[in-house]
Amino acid sequence: MPSEAPRPGPAPGALLLCRAEPGSVAPAAHLLREPMLLTGAGDTWSVLVPEGKPWLHGGEPVDRVLTGWATALAVGAPWPVLALWWDADRAGYTLASGFRRPVGYVWLANGTPAGEDEAMRTFAARLGLDPVLDVQSLDHLTKPDPETDARARLLGLLAVLTHAGVALPAGLTPGDPADRLREVAGAQQDARPVEWPGWREAVRAELDAVDRGRLGPWLPGSGTPRSRALALAQVTAGLPLTLWGLRRHSGGWAAAGALLLAHGALGLTYELTYELMRPRD
Repeated sequence: MPSEAPRPGPAPGALLLCRAEPGSVAPAAHLLREPMLLTGAGDTWSVLVPEGKPWLHGGEPVDRVLTGWATALAVGAPWPVLALWWDADRAGYTLASGFRRPVGYVWLANGTPAGEDEAMRTFAARLGLDPVLDVQSLDHLTKPDPETDARARLLGLLAVLTHAGVALPAGLTPGDPADRLREVAGAQQDARPVEWPGWREAVRAELDAVDRGRLGPWLPGSGTPRSRALALAQVTAGLPLTLWGLRRHSGGWAAAGALLLAHGALGLTYELTYELMRPRD
């Protein structure tokens, strides 16, 4: 009797969780220049559901693209970004926050842990999770369990994140096909499309977001050394990252570099305008 052929694993997919309301996430997400759907994922979280062209049609690994996108969003915003990703062979997450090195973990398709335990503890600390109870739950996800595959590991991770306020819309489940994820996201009352509007509209949206924000001395136009230093650091980091991404044909890292450049250039322009227009004693 012929043996049954193994079932193919899930198609590559991803979700981007941002610790901010959709109105704050949309201006930054526009600069990724990737069609996405944006909706709420809890009182203080939002989720971006990408179409996935870079990995579905461009042949680039989904984890590399998502790491670049999460890094780009996080360095240009005051909130952390968590990327959940999966393909036929693996699944995992990447947490990016500010200019700190991203932290992540990987499981093989059958659920075998393939990451470092310390990454989970760093992950918990950066999100402000309970250092005892939540860390114990996360530690369970790093232990072998033949009954728990990679998809179940991601669901376990999301269960812990409910303590940080994450609440994905019902039916928005890691591992599902991209069409299903977009259908569920699009059915939410607060869902909105995120598409590249062109540089003029993107910059205008960024300025509006800055005016509504409360970042104090870090904001462009605040006239402080910290705001200028942040803008200069973004430009300095963004240029080589963009060039590296283009040379490696990596859309994720090229987008990360481009977003850094855009934020930094916007900040420096805002600072120059502020200096020219502010009243002199």
